[in-house]
Amino acid sequence: MIPIEQKKQKELLRLIEENCRLTPTELAVLIDEPEAVIQETIRFLEQEKIICGYRGLINWEKFEDDWVEAIVEIRVTAQGTAGYQSVAEEIKRFPQVETVYFLSGPYDFLVMLRGKNIKEISNFISNHLAPIDVVQSTRTHFTLKKYKDWGLVLDDHDQDERIKVSP
Repeated sequence: MIPIEQKKQKELLRLIEENCRLTPTELAVLIDEPEAVIQETIRFLEQEKIICGYRGLINWEKFEDDWVEAIVEIRVTAQGTAGYQSVAEEIKRFPQVETVYFLSGPYDFLVMLRGKNIKEISNFISNHLAPIDVVQSTRTHFTLKKYKDWGLVLDDHDQDERIKVSP
């Protein structure tokens, strides 16, 4: 069976990205394709690593407060043609690393970390990231509050909380 046309694949991907809990039956109705075709298309997109996984977005700030997130900019000296790739492979193997991006600009990588506290993240950076041979420097930013993540608004404080002085 051949997957659906690219335009409908894109529509399917957007629906899954917006709500990965939609069933193949619901997706079939929304895209106006048979459920078997939707299931086969999803299988194809997963095999091709276009769909890389399914994950819920959790606002952990509302659930627990015993964790810290940090964004680390890393400048490296790449060696050889696979230099950046090998550095990315080394960085992404750590369980504390949530995200690794290769960047343009003054820093080469942006890494998002999660830890129990500032000291744990600081120790991780100084004991695991900074000692990597090609790392020239790191710059760490601790996340204080998230307002929007992956396109979804996390902070529902749209109202003005200032004290009203006049009617």
